[in-house]
This record gives sequence, C-alpha cells and structure tokens, in this order.
Amino acid sequence: MNHPEILLKLSCPDRVGLLAEVTGFCAARSLNLLEAHQFTDNEAGWFFTRLRLQPVGGFAGMETLREDLASCASKLEAEWTLRERTTRPRAAILVSREGHCLADLLWRWRSGDLDMDLVGVIGNHRDLEPVARREGVPFVHLPMEPGDRAAAFAAIKRQLNEWRTEVAVLARFMQIVPPDLCARWAGRMINIHHSFLPAFAGAQPYRQAHQRGVKLIGATCHYVTAELDAGPIIDQEVTRVEHFHSMPDLVRLGQDCERLALFRGLRYHLEERVFVHGERTVVFRD
Repeated sequence: MNHPEILLKLSCPDRVGLLAEVTGFCAARSLNLLEAHQFTDNEAGWFFTRLRLQPVGGFAGMETLREDLASCASKLEAEWTLRERTTRPRAAILVSREGHCLADLLWRWRSGDLDMDLVGVIGNHRDLEPVARREGVPFVHLPMEPGDRAAAFAAIKRQLNEWRTEVAVLARFMQIVPPDLCARWAGRMINIHHSFLPAFAGAQPYRQAHQRGVKLIGATCHYVTAELDAGPIIDQEVTRVEHFHSMPDLVRLGQDCERLALFRGLRYHLEERVFVHGERTVVFRD
C-alpha cells in the first residue's frame, strides 16, 4: 500500500542531539526522510525542524503515529503539527473593493500553485463578487455597516465556522479585525499590508512613502494580531522607487509587491514552513 507523504513540524527548547532524536523516532516508525530543515535560535535557546516523510514497509498508520508523537513531544516540551501532504487546508479569502490580490490568488490556486481547498470569499462590498463567481468560488456579502462592526464580524466568524475554515486570508480586506477574532485565529489569519513594515503602518502608506521621498517601497505578509500591522512577519517584497514616480506609480509598483508577498506567505503557511515564536517567525523557504 502506498501511503501519502507526511509533513511534520516541531519546535522545542534546544539541547544536544534533538535532530538525531526526532529523525530516529521517525525511522523507528518506518518513515523515510525525504527532506529536512532545521534551525536553532541560539539567543532564544529554541530548536525548529520541518520534515517531509514517506511511510514505508511496516508503517502503522497516522493514528498510531499521532499517539506516539504526542508522547515524545511531551517529553521534549515541544509544539508540533502533523498531517498527510494530501490533506489540503481549507482556506477562505476576505476582501473589500480592491481586486488585484484576490485575482492573483485565484489564478495561482487554479493553476495549482496554492495547495489549499478554497471554500469561499467573503466581501464587505459586492464589487469582487463577479471575480469569485467566474472561478466557481462561493461569494458571501457581509456588509460592514458604520456603527455596527461587531455584528458584521460576528457574521464573519459564523461564516468561517460554517465553512470549517482552517486559514483566513485578508486580501486587502481593509478592516481592523477585533481582538477576540485575532486571538481565536492566532497563527491562522494572514494579512497583506501595503508597506514594508514596520515603516508606514496604518492607513495610506503609499502617500506616507511618497511624502518622505523613499527609494524603496514594499509589502508585508504577516499574521494578524490585536496590535495593528504588528503581527509576526512571514514574507516581504520590495521594489525601487525613482524621484520622478508619482503617487499612482507607487500604487502600481506596490501592488505588484503585494501580490507576490501574499502569495509566497500563504504558500509557506500552507506547506507548514512557518514557525511563530514570540513576535518573530522562522520560515523554511524552499
């Protein structure tokens, strides 16, 4: 019987011999090592590893592997995830009116570059409904009425739960997510900010950048936290700005950065390449 490949992600306090211990654990359970990434943060005293594994021979199955790994991880004081590579995370995209990030994600998803099950798009306006519908993706309009944001976010929460969403992507959603939703989706809600954070956080970063005469602009893909535009950074992209570039030029150049940073950040998340440790991330890029 051919078993699907398995992705194992594990982090724990560092000590001598951890990689050998983890790979030995896998070998003892008929898991052949296909790919390994490892990093030790000496300042934090923390160990990180991502393994791509192929079950062979006498593999006892995922349930037994989970039980054994839970016992091993407990001794290591480790955080871990484990899934078959064929199990695709269920993703939802949240949008407002600007469609460049949504269109790019839909194209990359359709072409197979994003290994996810796209369950639907939520929009606080209807502008992008035709874009989603063209790809056969459900679109739910949940308006963000002034003075009633709590009700709107409660509806968003219900919709994400109904879809059994595992990762939520804010593709220029342009709304501040309330703290309770940030906490519930910690490490699973991804945002694209149209600035090379931590510079020019908040509203109108391109205008701020233009006023300061910057020579580089960029975009930042990060996890959402209660502190605005301050979540752990997954990926960033920059491009050069010349003195003759106008505000529309900056927006055009910046949107290219947004598309690329969001795609890469989401792909790294879907492929179990991102570890969040405090305010920082460790990302095993391919």
